[in-house]
Amino acid sequence: MTPEKAIREACILRFRPIMMTTFAALMGVLPIALGIGAGAELRQPLGISVAGGLIFSQFVTLIITPVIYLYLDKYAGKGPLEIPPSVLEGT
Repeated sequence: MTPEKAIREACILRFRPIMMTTFAALMGVLPIALGIGAGAELRQPLGISVAGGLIFSQFVTLIITPVIYLYLDKYAGKGPLEIPPSVLEGT
């Protein structure tokens, strides 16, 4: 299977669970990030930081990781290194 096909298949299988988990966490952090409730001005920076971290990690998971995988796959070999028996005789 080519790396492009593997990434496409993984995206089809894993996109929905990843998005559901991230959106559930964002909905939980949203009241804190919006500063709703008593004493919210103290917790609001934490909510904004968590929401920003979730969005950034989502971007890294869905965009950056597959790109890095494809980039590094260009430099991967075709399998284990074959060492001729004549080289191994002296060891």
